[in-house]
Amino acid sequence: MELAYIPSPSHGVLHLGPIPLRGYAFCIIIGVFLAVWLGNKRWIARGGRAGTVADIAVWAVPFGLVGGRLYHVITDYELYFSEGRDWVDAFKIWQGGLGIWGAIALGALGAWIGCRRRGIPLPAWADAVAPGIAFAQACGRWGNWFNQELYGKATDLPWALHITSSTDGRVPGYYHPTFLYESLWCVGVGFLVIWADRRFKLGHGRAFALYVAAYCVGRGWIEYMRVDDAHHILGLRLNDWTAMVVFILAVVYIVISSRLRPGREEIVEPRADEDAPAAGDETASAEDAADKTADKTEDKTEDGTEGDSVDLGKETVTESATSSKSATSSESAGSASAAESEKESGEESEAGSGDRSVARDEAGSAKKG
Repeated sequence: MELAYIPSPSHGVLHLGPIPLRGYAFCIIIGVFLAVWLGNKRWIARGGRAGTVADIAVWAVPFGLVGGRLYHVITDYELYFSEGRDWVDAFKIWQGGLGIWGAIALGALGAWIGCRRRGIPLPAWADAVAPGIAFAQACGRWGNWFNQELYGKATDLPWALHITSSTDGRVPGYYHPTFLYESLWCVGVGFLVIWADRRFKLGHGRAFALYVAAYCVGRGWIEYMRVDDAHHILGLRLNDWTAMVVFILAVVYIVISSRLRPGREEIVEPRADEDAPAAGDETASAEDAADKTADKTEDKTEDGTEGDSVDLGKETVTESATSSKSATSSESAGSASAAESEKESGEESEAGSGDRSVARDEAGSAKKG
């Protein structure tokens, strides 16, 4: 009697009326949203625009799903095209069967198309989404748990997976939960890429290459434990050979890229600065605010209210208030000058009138004499 084990769900689909809710599909969808969310945060941190990762994912995700399904169907064609099989099942993606190698390959093609349309470099975008892809795989592997598939050799460990289904040649029993091993490995890969990217400032696709290399290491030993049918070459499963080849290519890319293009891209999205307000606009806004405050200060001064006690904290406002006071002083001085001028003019007029009166008196006296 087994004291501890991981139970398998009795069924991998729930029906909400006529709508089937499949656990496998939910795991894939959750993984996609997680990858886009984390990729968007990393893209913005590197100087990109919000929403760019999601826009390119619109291209990458459908291409990736098609590529993953094609790889699975091609490498396991006997499940769909052998005698007694229905080839229509090749299109039933909800029943499981996505090859990560085909998903990454064709997904990269879709991402390249999206990047070309946005005018940004594919390697920089791939670096941003690399940890998110690893976490998405970690979520997606739980879809295999719902479908009771891709388990390992028989075991009596406390964390053994209890398989209860006998569909497609399954033998009920307790097996290594390779889906769980790979899920945990992918979580570790995601955190490894995040740490290495911060520590070494990986750029030009090297963060993505590190994710690929690290994943291949784990996939190699996990694949070796699986017992499901697969093609073998020289005693090794096909996916083992694929993992080794892809690992070598990823390491070679890291070495060559670090020599040819060291460091990280300074600009990942040329037009990203258009979203930020220009410095001139900020200055203009500050000046407008200062002018409005100065106008309020002038209004208070004219009404006889003391406005100097308000600390405006802006030199421009202080200068405006000083100018207003100077203008007021100038107007007062001008009024005083005008009054003095009018007074002097009046005195001159009175003096002129007196002189004219004296002249008339003298002229009259001369006439009488």
